[in-house]
Amino acid sequence: MTKRIHFPLTTAQQRRLLFETWEATGDVMLACRTAHVGRRTFYYWKPRFITGGYAALVGFASAAPKHPARTDAAIEAQIVALRTAHPTWGKRRIADELAKGNAWQRVVSPNTVARILRDHALWTATAKKNDPSDP
Repeated sequence: MTKRIHFPLTTAQQRRLLFETWEATGDVMLACRTAHVGRRTFYYWKPRFITGGYAALVGFASAAPKHPARTDAAIEAQIVALRTAHPTWGKRRIADELAKGNAWQRVVSPNTVARILRDHALWTATAKKNDPSDP
């Protein structure tokens, strides 16, 4: 098993120092040593610096998803309507009712139902404990 090396992301101050040093000296290696970054980092940020200047060095593209998968608004409305019409139904019963209307194909998980109900202030921890349809 090989040990994996973790390189932390560069900060905006490091990137600024990197390109200030590079502009002053013209030496890529000296700029990289001064800012404590690798040459690959320099060449990764260089096109952004050339097109946007120092302002382009402030932010970077995050690897985090921009729009995490969310349940369709129509399904959310169905869940809220079912809970409003049947306040004693729990997350499993609502998920099963939605599946029943979809030829018993699972539309959402019970935990997704609970999250949606929590978002609409229709689900609390006490409701979960006292819910007869959820064992």
